[in-house]
Amino acid sequence: MPRKKTTPQKIEPEISKTASGNKQSPLPVDDASIPDPVISPEENDFFVVGIGASAGGLAALEQFFLNLSTGNNVAVVVVSHLDPSHVSILPALIQKSTKLKVFQIEDGMALQADCVYVIPANKEVVVMNRILLLNTPTSEHGPRMSIDTFFDSLAQDQKEKAIGIILSGMGTDGTLGLKAIKAELGLTMAQDPTTAQSNSMPQSAINTNLIDFVLPPEQMPATLILYTKKPYRKILNSGKAISGDVPVALQKIYRLLRSHVGHDFSNYKENTICRRIERRMHVHHLDTIDQYVSFLQQKPPEIRLLFTELLIGVTHFFRDPEAFQILEQNLRSCLQAKTDDASVRIWVPGCSTGEEAYSIAIMVRECMEQISRHFPVQIFATDIDEDAINQARTGVYPQGIENDVAPAILKRFFTRDDNGYRIKKDIREMVVFATQNVIKDPPFTKLDLLSCRNMLIYFNSDLQKKLMPVFHYSLKPEGLLFLGSSESIGGFTELFSAIDRKWKLHQRKDAIMPGIHSSLEFPLQTLSPDAVAPQQAQPNPQSLARIIEKILLDEYALPSLVINEKGMIVYVHGDTARYLSLPSGEAKTNNVFEMARDRLKLELPAAVHKALNQKSKTIVSGLSINNGVDSQTSSSAFNLIIQPLTMPGSINGLLLISFQQIASPDALQGPRSKARSRKKSIKSIDLLEQDLQYTRETLQSTIEEMETANEELKSSNEEMQSTNEELQSTNEELETAKEEQNSLNEELVTVNTELQSKIEELSKAANDMKNLLDGTEIPTVFLDTHLNINRFTTHATRIINLIPTDAGRPLSDIANKFLYENMVQDAKQVLDNLIPRKVEIETRDGQWYIMKIIPYRTLENVIEGVVMTFSQITEQKKLNEKLQRHIQQHEVVENALKISDDRYKLIATLSNEGIFQLDPAGTIVFTNKRFAEIFGDPLKSFVGLNGLELTGIESTLQEKILQLQDGQHFEGESEGIHDSGHTIKLFFRTGPIYDKTKVVGIIGTIQTFTD
Repeated sequence: MPRKKTTPQKIEPEISKTASGNKQSPLPVDDASIPDPVISPEENDFFVVGIGASAGGLAALEQFFLNLSTGNNVAVVVVSHLDPSHVSILPALIQKSTKLKVFQIEDGMALQADCVYVIPANKEVVVMNRILLLNTPTSEHGPRMSIDTFFDSLAQDQKEKAIGIILSGMGTDGTLGLKAIKAELGLTMAQDPTTAQSNSMPQSAINTNLIDFVLPPEQMPATLILYTKKPYRKILNSGKAISGDVPVALQKIYRLLRSHVGHDFSNYKENTICRRIERRMHVHHLDTIDQYVSFLQQKPPEIRLLFTELLIGVTHFFRDPEAFQILEQNLRSCLQAKTDDASVRIWVPGCSTGEEAYSIAIMVRECMEQISRHFPVQIFATDIDEDAINQARTGVYPQGIENDVAPAILKRFFTRDDNGYRIKKDIREMVVFATQNVIKDPPFTKLDLLSCRNMLIYFNSDLQKKLMPVFHYSLKPEGLLFLGSSESIGGFTELFSAIDRKWKLHQRKDAIMPGIHSSLEFPLQTLSPDAVAPQQAQPNPQSLARIIEKILLDEYALPSLVINEKGMIVYVHGDTARYLSLPSGEAKTNNVFEMARDRLKLELPAAVHKALNQKSKTIVSGLSINNGVDSQTSSSAFNLIIQPLTMPGSINGLLLISFQQIASPDALQGPRSKARSRKKSIKSIDLLEQDLQYTRETLQSTIEEMETANEELKSSNEEMQSTNEELQSTNEELETAKEEQNSLNEELVTVNTELQSKIEELSKAANDMKNLLDGTEIPTVFLDTHLNINRFTTHATRIINLIPTDAGRPLSDIANKFLYENMVQDAKQVLDNLIPRKVEIETRDGQWYIMKIIPYRTLENVIEGVVMTFSQITEQKKLNEKLQRHIQQHEVVENALKISDDRYKLIATLSNEGIFQLDPAGTIVFTNKRFAEIFGDPLKSFVGLNGLELTGIESTLQEKILQLQDGQHFEGESEGIHDSGHTIKLFFRTGPIYDKTKVVGIIGTIQTFTD
C-alpha cells in the first residue's frame, strides 16, 4: 500500500563543492563586557536565511532587501511560486533593492555570505552541505510545496543556523517547513498579515503558534541581524551558566512551568530542556540562565511560549513508511484473528497535532477492507498540549502533506478546502482526542495497539522505566507496542517480545513480572531497581483497598450497564441476562434497545430520551420481566434507574442504566391474605388481562408499522447517501479544478507583478526618449508600413500641419510647408529597398532642411515602418553662398595657372584656402600649406597620395569623375580624416585643368566649415 510520494533523487555533492572554504568569522559582540564563550567551528559560520513568498511577495521582498545592509554574515535564499513557462526577472528586480550580490540558482552552487540566491522558474531547490541542488517538479502546473521542500532541507542541513521567513502569499506552503526549522532550534519569522497583499501563507504559519517574530518586512532585517550577531552559547556543554548554577536555575524554571501550566518537566532529559532554553535566551538576547529566570518571572507569557517550545515535535503522516508496512502486516493478522463481536481499541499517547493517529486510522480502515471484516474501532489520541489537541480535532492540515501522503489516499480520505486538506468524517469519527498526561493520568486499557513513537526519547531513563509496565498493563494479551526508531523497551524483555527490531514493533507477553502491575499508582512513582526484578512484591494499603472495593462492588452493586446516546453498550457490570437477551440469528449489534426483554423494550427508549433531555436521574418503577415461557411461570419485578454521566473526560455524555430488583406483591403478603385477595380480584384480573391483550395487539401493530416506516427511511437514507457520494465526488473534482485555478492565479499574480515592474521601466524609458527627442529640437515623424502616421514630435508640427488626432492617417493626406513633392515616394522607396535616403528640401518661407528617411527596426530586427527626420540647414546654405563667392575668385587663380605655373604656385601659397592638384588618375601632384594645415600637419607632404580618398571626395565623385574629366565643375560637402584620427567636415570645389582642349588634371579647393 503506497504511503508516500516518490521525490526526485538528490545527488550527493562532490567534496570539492563543499562550502567549508567560505566560512567567515562572526561579527564582534556589541557588549564588550561579556566574556567570549567557547564556540565550536560550526558556530563560527554564517546563518542561512530561507524566504518563502508568493502572490504579492515582490513588494515585501523589496522592502526587506532595502533594509538589509551588507556585511551581516548571512546568505539569503528566496523561494517563490513562479510560472514554469515564464522566464523570471525576479533576480533583476531584487538587485535594484539591495547592494548584496544576487544570483539565480544553478545546480551545485555553493552558498556564500552576503549573497542572495533566487530560485529559477519550474524548479525546486534543496540544500545539502551548503550546496544548492535543483530538481524538476513532476507536474508542470498545479500546487507545489517548493517552500516546504526547501525549508525541510534547510532545517536538516543547518540546524540552529537555519532561519525561515514567510512573506505574502496564497495557500499554506511553508507552514510545515517552519515547524521543521523550529524543531531544529532555528529562528522563524512571518510577515504581519495586516501588511501583506495576500495573507494566507503568513497567517497559516502564525496559526501554528511556532513563530518567533511577526513583523512588517521592513522591520525584519534589524531583528534578524541582532539575532545573528549574538553568539549561540552552549550552557549544557560548559556545565555552568556564565553566572549562576544551571541545575538550580533549571529547578526554578521547572517550578514556574509547574505553577503556570500544571506540568512537571523534571523527568524530561536535561539536554533537551537546556537546548530549548538556550534557544529562547538567544531569541531574547540574554546571556545567562539567571537572566532568563528573571525574564520568566517578569513576563509570564514567556512561560507559555517556553512550554509550547518544549513540546515541539516533528510529526507527519505515515512517518517512516517502511515501519507502517511492518505494522500493517501484523495488525492485519491481529484483526483476522478477532471474533465477529470484537472491537478494536488503540491508544496513541503524545499524538501532537494528530497526524500519527489519523495515519493509523486510515491503515486500520484499509486492513478491514482487505480482510472483508468490519469492527467497531476506537482510537484514543492524547497529548498534554491543548493547542495541539484542538488543532488535531479540526482535522485540517496544510497543502504540504502532499509530500507525505500518496495521491490515492489524499483523494479517498481527505477533502480539499481553502485551508488545505480536511480529514473525512468517517475517519475523524474513529479517533477520540483528549488532553492527558501519561505521567499523572490513568492509562487506557484492553488495547490492541499502543503507538508511542518519539515521545520516550524526551524522557529520562527513570521515567521510561515507569512507563513500560503501564504500557504492558494497557495492552491485551498479544497486543502490539509500536515505538519510534530511536526508542527501545530497555530491560523489560520479560514483558515484550520483539517482532521487528529495526522498526521497534513489539508484542505483549502474557508473563507478568511480580509486583509490576500491583505497584502502578498515578501520578507514577519512581520504580526502584528491585521492583524490576522478578520477586514477590509486598501489598500496600492502597492496593488492598482497591481489591476490597472490587469485591464489594461485585457482591452488592446493582446489575448495570453503560450506553452512549445511540444506545450502544459500552460497559456491563453484573448479571443482566434476565433483562437483556441476544437476538436470534447472526449477532450484528450490541444495541440495548434491541436486546431489551418484554415490557422493558417498551419503557426503555422513553426513559433514555427523558434522561438525555432533562440531564437528570430518571426512575421507572414497578416493571416486570417474565422468567419463563408459559403463563404459569413467575415474573421478576424491578425498578429501572437511568443516570447521565456528566463527569469530565471521555465518559461525558454516557448513560448508566441500573436494574433494582424489588419483591413482588405476592411475596409481601401472608398466606391468609393471599387467599382472600385472590377471590376478590379474580374478576378484575380477567378484565385487566383482556385490556392488556388488546393493548399488546395494538402496540404490536404499531411497532410493525414503525418498523416498516423505518425500513423505508433506511432505503431513502441509502439513496440519499448514494446521491451524497455523487455530489461529494463532483465536489472533489471541483475542488481539484479550483486548486489548479488558484495555483495558476498565484503564478499569474507573480508574473503580473514582474510585468508591472517591467512596464514601469518601459514607461521611464519612453519618458527619457521623449525628453531626448524634444531636447534635440529635430522634427521627427514615425510612419508604419502603410505610411500612416504612428507618432511625431512637437517640433514636427512647425513644418507639417499635424495635430494629435492625425495618428493613423496617411502621410499623403497631411499638408506641409515644403516645396518638395516626392516625400511620400521617397518614404515608400526606403521601405521597399531599406536603403536610407537623404534629400535637401526648401520650405515656402525660404528655410532649408535635410530630410533623412531610415527604416524603423524593432529589437528583433523586424521592419515596422520608417522614421523621417528634418534637420535645418538654412545657416549652412548661407555659408555656402559665401563660399560660392570665394570659389569665383578661384577662377582667377585657374586662369593664372594657365599663364604661369610659378604664379599659380605663388598664389596658392598665399591663399587662405586649401588648394590641391590631381593628375587624371586622382594622385596628388601639388598641395599648398593651408591644405596640409587642414589635415593636421603643415609640414607634411601629400604628393603621391590618392587625393580623392584623402579628402573624402571619392565617394561623392564616384559618379562625377568622368564629368570632371569632360571639363565640368563640381562642388559639395565631404568628410576627411585628420591626423589625430577624428573626422573633419569639408566643403570642396573642383574643376578640370586643360592643355588646350585636353584635360590633363583636376584642381580643387577645400575649406572646413569653421573657415
